[in-house]
Amino acid sequence: MKWSWRLGRIFGIGVYLHWTFLLLLAGIGFANLYQSGDAVKAAAGIATILLLFGIVLLHELGHSLMARYFGIGTKDITLLPIGGLARLERMPEDPKQEFFVAIAGPAVNVVLAIVCFALLLLQGPADESMHLPKLVGGDLLPWLTMVNVSLVVFNMLPAFPMDGGRVLRALLATRMPYARATRIAANVGQAMALLFGLVGLLSQNFLLVFIALFVWLGAEGEASMAQIKSSLGGFPVSQAMITEFQTLRSSDPLSNAVEHVLASFQQDFPVVEDGRLLGILTYAGMVKALAEEGSATPAGSVMETTFETVAPTDSLESVFQQLQQCNCPAMPVIEDGHLVGLLTPHNVSEFIMVQNAMHQARGAA
Repeated sequence: MKWSWRLGRIFGIGVYLHWTFLLLLAGIGFANLYQSGDAVKAAAGIATILLLFGIVLLHELGHSLMARYFGIGTKDITLLPIGGLARLERMPEDPKQEFFVAIAGPAVNVVLAIVCFALLLLQGPADESMHLPKLVGGDLLPWLTMVNVSLVVFNMLPAFPMDGGRVLRALLATRMPYARATRIAANVGQAMALLFGLVGLLSQNFLLVFIALFVWLGAEGEASMAQIKSSLGGFPVSQAMITEFQTLRSSDPLSNAVEHVLASFQQDFPVVEDGRLLGILTYAGMVKALAEEGSATPAGSVMETTFETVAPTDSLESVFQQLQQCNCPAMPVIEDGHLVGLLTPHNVSEFIMVQNAMHQARGAA
């Protein structure tokens, strides 16, 4: 994630801290210092928040290690002011696997809560040495127990992007198509978001309103991604690639590319010489070169020479994810060393719209 600093690695997983987290720490420290005038209490408040996010980190590690058990890697874990984010390389396709990956995070908090409560029972009367500042509002063990129980309750709400939404989707997906299960789970999440928002507005609790917005957008995003996955799943790249397109030679002036842009919808051009793909002239690169060097500039001098290629038989779903991750304007499709097509985010989007329309027509029939 952008604007994040790496803290280290745990179990081979990179752990990052987003810069906005520092704002949270500064805000907590300033608020405690302003209210008490005691620098020690301000520092204790910051330490309390760090302890809280240590628990959040353990929660995210629960997801990551369970995903690893099923052969799914974790790109990284980022700590944000609103919690933690573990980025898996892919979501489990098996509903049972998704269930266990989703439940693993709250399970960590359940174990921690049980351990803390057991220690609390063994401890007996509160020990003054375990006392924390007013930010926590109590002794260490009761607070740790409360925090873990709260994280379990909050995360198990049946709303995306919380773990409970994924658990609900996994359970539904055992009885119905994945996209439909996601849409139902997303609708439940958005209904809860409306309730949170209404209660937040009536009580003037703007944190609850923020959570409502976060849940609403997360649910909608999850439903959209599931619909895309459903539309692309099972199709090869050859079904969506562009097969009629213009190419350029490295010696062709940019004026040739301009003519093609004005005469068609194509904006990015493969640069080919003797049947071999040399590079890609992107629209952004062309416009920049036109402004700086003029229309007589040869395409070969401004083309992108570092690019990813795919095969016609590759999975369209996985390639679409590649397109999004690399932010590529066009991806050449190569077969037996020859350029046979182009894949762009635009034509994949058109393919998705066509598939959705056909699916709706079949449903109506």
